[in-house]
Amino acid sequence: MSAQQKPSGGTFKKFIIALVVIIIISLAGTGVFYYLRYFGPNVTDKQQYLYIHTGSTFNDVYSTIVKEDMVKDTTTFMWAAHNMNYVNRVKPGKYRLKEGMSNRAFINMLKAGNQEPVTLSIHNIRLKQQFCGFVSKKLEMDSVAMLRLLDSAAFVEKYGFTTENVYTMFIPNSYEFYWNTTPEKFFEKMYTNYQKFWTPERKAKAAAINLTLPQVSILAAVVDAEALHDDDMPAVAGLYLNRLKKGMKLETDPTVIFAVGDFTIKRVLHKDLMKDSPYNTYMYAGLPPGPIMMPSVNAINSVLDYQHNDYLYMCAKEDFSGYHNFANNEADHKVNARKFQEALNQRHIYR
Repeated sequence: MSAQQKPSGGTFKKFIIALVVIIIISLAGTGVFYYLRYFGPNVTDKQQYLYIHTGSTFNDVYSTIVKEDMVKDTTTFMWAAHNMNYVNRVKPGKYRLKEGMSNRAFINMLKAGNQEPVTLSIHNIRLKQQFCGFVSKKLEMDSVAMLRLLDSAAFVEKYGFTTENVYTMFIPNSYEFYWNTTPEKFFEKMYTNYQKFWTPERKAKAAAINLTLPQVSILAAVVDAEALHDDDMPAVAGLYLNRLKKGMKLETDPTVIFAVGDFTIKRVLHKDLMKDSPYNTYMYAGLPPGPIMMPSVNAINSVLDYQHNDYLYMCAKEDFSGYHNFANNEADHKVNARKFQEALNQRHIYR
């Protein structure tokens, strides 16, 4: 009887062993399955960034990922996104993609909103309209929305500006913003940097020359437009401050060109001087109501640390070096002006 039971016991043991092996293989397969879905490399090298616009849904994000071939396996991404509850936690922004990122790492980045900041290097942008266009190319915001904000008297007055001089708030430098920054948040951050720039020392220097902070930048814009070389700026600034103190009109060509609106002009003509505009400093005394360009930091500092001189007149040098001939009287100035006009004629520059 016992001899007949041995085969039965051996068969059962084999069955148990086989079952254990099957379970182990199944668990291993399941582990590999989950590993590949969560931790396996899935992000491609087809795109450098994923841009998620404000108000986007998960379906919008998924459509972009599929359309731009950002992941190798869209099915596992979809599965992981649902299991990680990302579909209800979409955050706008600019996200850097790294080839070989897993679904888990990719989705965790998106869920946390760990976007890469955008660096804006702001320098020598002539008009605030151009500035708004420049910003809108780097950030999500619309240029029209940004310009509308700067043209809102009620908004800019809260910060102590007018719609004419608000452009003086933007100090040339490099700044970091998140891609989905709103126009309001952008303005607030730039205002914070503006306040940092205007240290007590700079404010004291502005008060010493009887100019408000916006007026310093407005004059600096004129200096920047006139002086091709930085080392010429303090002398130019000193000249204009002399004219302001004496109540003389600034009579500077760059303001006329700004008023006319033709920045290709190389030679200002008499008809240009007749342009009726508050920016025409041949027609109106004092400073223009706003900056004619975004002044450099060096130009602002040149106004604050101007050269003490007795100059009242200047004219570009006839050698076209970019420097100026200065004079403290009209007679000498006319001689300098005649030299430059003759040099223009010799080069056939009539406009």
